[in-house]
Amino acid sequence: MTTRRNFIKKTSAGTAAVTLGGLIFPKNSYANILGANDHINCAVIGVRSRAKAHVIAINADPNAKIIYSCDVDDVILEEHNAWCQKNIGYVPKVEKDFRKVLEDKDVDAVFIATPEHWHAPMAIMALQAGKHVYVEKPCSHNPYENDLLVAAQKKYGKKVQMGNQQRSAKTSISAVNDIRKGIIGEVYKGEAYYSSNRGSIGIGKKIAVPKTLDWDLWQGPAPRKDYKDNIHPYNWHWFKNWGTGEMHNNGTHEVDICRWALGVDLPESVTSFGGKYTFDDDWEFVDNQQVTFKYAGDKFITWTGHSRGLIKPKQPGRGITIYGSKGSIMLDRNFYQLYGLDGELIKEELEGSQSATTNTQGIGGLDVNHISNFFAGIRSDESLRAEIKDASISTMLCHLGNMAQDAGETLKVDTATGKILNNENAMKNWKREYAKGWEPKL
Repeated sequence: MTTRRNFIKKTSAGTAAVTLGGLIFPKNSYANILGANDHINCAVIGVRSRAKAHVIAINADPNAKIIYSCDVDDVILEEHNAWCQKNIGYVPKVEKDFRKVLEDKDVDAVFIATPEHWHAPMAIMALQAGKHVYVEKPCSHNPYENDLLVAAQKKYGKKVQMGNQQRSAKTSISAVNDIRKGIIGEVYKGEAYYSSNRGSIGIGKKIAVPKTLDWDLWQGPAPRKDYKDNIHPYNWHWFKNWGTGEMHNNGTHEVDICRWALGVDLPESVTSFGGKYTFDDDWEFVDNQQVTFKYAGDKFITWTGHSRGLIKPKQPGRGITIYGSKGSIMLDRNFYQLYGLDGELIKEELEGSQSATTNTQGIGGLDVNHISNFFAGIRSDESLRAEIKDASISTMLCHLGNMAQDAGETLKVDTATGKILNNENAMKNWKREYAKGWEPKL
């Protein structure tokens, strides 16, 4: 059988790229990385959707292997096993309890693609077990966890990369380098948006937990709730007990690039307008939102999130525009376009391999680049493009956006800590309640 791994090994040195499922991936360059002979054993935890992109990117490295697929749902595991056999040519060991995976000393790195309430607690436990961590965005469910994860990485010294993969887009890197050189003058605004048309999640009915699902372990650190028929496997995003809403689910990506382009960290203030407008259902967050982050020097970032109802005039599903005194730059995961003040296109760069932008798997070349960078960090201490100390700041911005929305007023922010100034009510959302025995601690 010709697997993707074998195909890459057999591909001649002159071949520029390989393809999978219609997507084009750059030719593997790991052989040129110092220390690339160091083998990395990986475990992927939470394997329903986004994990597929992780698996493909891990498998693109000829000296990395997935030795565990871990999920609390037998149905998801069975589907994933079949998918692995078809797409990477082998089936990793299966485990339902991630704690057993962390006990295995053969595991070098864990990839976390679980529901969001598990991201920081699981990442911290992995660090404590001596593993390197690749954690999907957002890296935390609340600001308290955000700070704790950064402290954990510092304490335990392992590599932690967040899955905001556009940081590894060659076109975005090129654009930010051009911005630093002054190509659009003094940058002052980052404008990010997400446009979708999600349907109703309905009013959930309490039903018996499927025998194939470990509901207790699925909930983990979250306070216990009854199982309903509209939570698992995806709609947990819209319940505050487990998810963080669209601000985090998709806004993290574009807000992060805006912050990077403008060269800013925590804002001085945050304002959010929005509401739940479209359906009367169990969705607990706003479904359309406008957030503004204000910085010193008259710089600001905006995020417009349309979860239910596409933005008009017609726009792609997501994107970024950076404005400067001499022009503007449009970015997404696949291109960089430079415009003059008159709106005329000056130059355009395209990503060498295309990435999906709005589906839940998001498979594409950027994952290969981003995970390649993660592996290079492990092997040769190469700087991570989304190391957790920096990536957590973008996650914190999204927490602040949700907190401002809940507060119904502009929040003043301590730019050193991210904490809300002079607003005890807003600070009540800094930390969540945890199920007994599950609160993350160092």
